[in-house]
Amino acid sequence: MQTVTVSPKYQVVIPRAIRESLHLRPGQKMQVVEYNGRIELIPERDIAELRGFLKGINTELDREEDRL
Repeated sequence: MQTVTVSPKYQVVIPRAIRESLHLRPGQKMQVVEYNGRIELIPERDIAELRGFLKGINTELDREEDRL
């Protein structure tokens, strides 16, 4: 776990290793969520970047007779 400091303007710098592993770029928008007493940053992605992210998902499930 890495530690960051909140600036007087309430800004933080995302450490390089995290920026690189998440492929973040300058100007990219992030969603900010407060969850169970912590702050989570969720990068917004272009819809084109999401293509294929469900590849290999198991779509076989038991369905009711009238839902086939």
